[in-house]
Amino acid sequence: MKLGVMKVVLQVPMAHSLKEKRAVVKSLKERLMSRFNVSVAEVADQDLHQRATIGIAFVALEARNADAKLQKLEDFIETHDGAVVIDLEKEILHED
Repeated sequence: MKLGVMKVVLQVPMAHSLKEKRAVVKSLKERLMSRFNVSVAEVADQDLHQRATIGIAFVALEARNADAKLQKLEDFIETHDGAVVIDLEKEILHED
């Protein structure tokens, strides 16, 4: 069993309030959860109106499946309207 995890720091340049930022982040979270069947949460920067950090996690049977899913997630996030990726870290944790 493999655990895929990703931390993504986003800039939300068009957000002039927390409400506007939350709308962009909520849309991204919902699309990721429904399209990729992953767990997503905003994990930092909740009080900043132009920055968001989200964490994503999922379980896969094999490392190659986890790696492919992480790449698809990265591609999807980078094309999402309203947010620009500042930093992205991804990792596959192995359980023996």
